[in-house]
Amino acid sequence: MKHIYLDYNASTPLASEVVEAMTPFLTEHYGNPSTSHFAAIEAKKAVEKAREQVASLIGASKDEIIFTSGGSESNNHVIKMVFEQNKHKGKHIITTTIEHPAVAAPLRYLEEKGAEVTYIPVDRYGQVSADEIERAIRPDTILITVMHANNEVGTLQPIEKIGKIAQSQDILFHTDAAQSLGKVEVNVMKQSVDFLSIAGHKLYAPKGVGALYIRKGRQLPSYIHGAGHENGLRAGTENVLLIVGLGTACEIAKQRLDQADKIKALKDDFLTLLNEAFPNQIRVNGHPTSCLPNTLNVSFQGRIGQDILAAVPEVAASTGSACHSGEVTLSPVLQAMGITPEKGQGTIRFSLGRYTTHNDITATVDLLKERLS
Repeated sequence: MKHIYLDYNASTPLASEVVEAMTPFLTEHYGNPSTSHFAAIEAKKAVEKAREQVASLIGASKDEIIFTSGGSESNNHVIKMVFEQNKHKGKHIITTTIEHPAVAAPLRYLEEKGAEVTYIPVDRYGQVSADEIERAIRPDTILITVMHANNEVGTLQPIEKIGKIAQSQDILFHTDAAQSLGKVEVNVMKQSVDFLSIAGHKLYAPKGVGALYIRKGRQLPSYIHGAGHENGLRAGTENVLLIVGLGTACEIAKQRLDQADKIKALKDDFLTLLNEAFPNQIRVNGHPTSCLPNTLNVSFQGRIGQDILAAVPEVAASTGSACHSGEVTLSPVLQAMGITPEKGQGTIRFSLGRYTTHNDITATVDLLKERLS
C-alpha cells in the first residue's frame, strides 16, 4: 500500500541535507559548547553558525535569536514573561479568536493571574482586521499577539499593518510564525515585530527544537532558570544536534522560497481535480488569495471528516471536526469563521510540501472518488 503524506502543516519530514548536517554531531562533535576545551570548539561554532542561519531567514541579527525546544516554548516565553515584566504598567493583551493552542492556552493561564485579554474576531475567511486590532488598544495594553499564518486554513494575517500600529503606540508585538516560515516571506524589520516564534518540525528540521526572535533593545526575562545559556535568557546546555538541524533547515528554506509558486500550482491543480470528482460538493475554507501556498482546507458537503479519512487510510491528512456520540464538533478556528456544523463537518485539511508530487494528488483524488462514491 502506497502512503501519501499530505499533512505537512502538522509536521514535515527531515530534509536529507538536515540529516547530513546533523550526523557528525551524533558521532564526532560531542563536546559541551559552553566549555572552553578542544571538545567544545566544533559544537560552539556550529551553534553560532545555526544562529546566523536562523537570523538570516527572517532578516534579523544573530544576537537577536535564542534557541528553544520549539514553538510552544517560544510562545509561552514571550506571552508569560511580557506579562510578568509589564503587569505594573498594564494587564491588557490583544489577540485573535483563531490562535494556536500554544498561544491561546498561555493567555487563558494569564487570565487566571489577572490579565485581561481581548479576543478579536475574524471574518469568514479567517482573517483579522488590523483596524479592529487598533480600536481594541487601551492605555493599559502591553502586548498584541497575532499568528502570521493560520495552521488550519492557511489564511495569512495582516501582521505588517498590525506591526506598524503596535510600533506607533509603543506596544509590544509578537507573532507565531511556525506555519509561515519557508512558505512565504518573513522579515522582522518589514513586519515590525518585537518577538517571533519558530518551530523546527514545520520547516524540515527535527522535532524538539525551535527559536525565538527578540528585537534588539527589547528586554525579556529568562523563562527557564539555571546557568547563563543563550545570553542568560534560556538555561540548559544547548542541544547542538537539533540546533544544527534547525540552522540548516533555515538556510535551505531561504534558498527555496522561490519554489512557493510551484507548490501553489500543485495545490490549485488539486482543487481542480477535487471539484471535477465531486462537482458542487466542495467548499474551500480560508482566504482566496492571502493564504499559504501549500494549504488546502476543504469541506465535503454531506460527509463527516473522520469518515472520509477512515475511508482512505493510505492518505495522511487532518480533519477540522470531531464526531462523538453522533454529534459533530468543529475546531475553534472553523467556529470562529462562522462555519456551521452542517457545512463544516466534512472538513479536511490537505497540506502539501517539498516532496509532494502531482502523482500524489491525482492518486489521492482517485482514492477519494473510489471510496466515497
